[in-house]
Amino acid sequence: MTDKNWQDEELWIVTASTSDDRSKEGMKAVTGNGNPYGSPKVADEEIKENRVKAGKLATQMSQFVGVVSHLFNHVEKQVQPQAGIQLDEITLTVEISSEGEIKLLGTGVKAAGKGAIELKFKRSPQTPQSPEN
Repeated sequence: MTDKNWQDEELWIVTASTSDDRSKEGMKAVTGNGNPYGSPKVADEEIKENRVKAGKLATQMSQFVGVVSHLFNHVEKQVQPQAGIQLDEITLTVEISSEGEIKLLGTGVKAAGKGAIELKFKRSPQTPQSPEN
């Protein structure tokens, strides 16, 4: 593989979804005893395999990291003058969909064993500034 065509290389993305995952987005599914907030019963999983070009994945990851960078840069500008504190490290967990989309996992999402990727962003060490003459 040469640097010129790495973006044309394909990666297999394998995902599993339960019947609850396939329900309407944003809707709570009523299962079991009728409690929409209760633990769902174990459902059959549907395995989905897709090939995604490395270039598409790189574009999605770059876009995601860019948005997150701007978001936390904005937040830091708001906090720093008021409290004298700075953001030093951020850890985010993302997943890759079968179509190659990068998605941030929010609170309550169980990612263990599902191929989630943990991204850790640390502040760069400050380089000493040269004294002004």
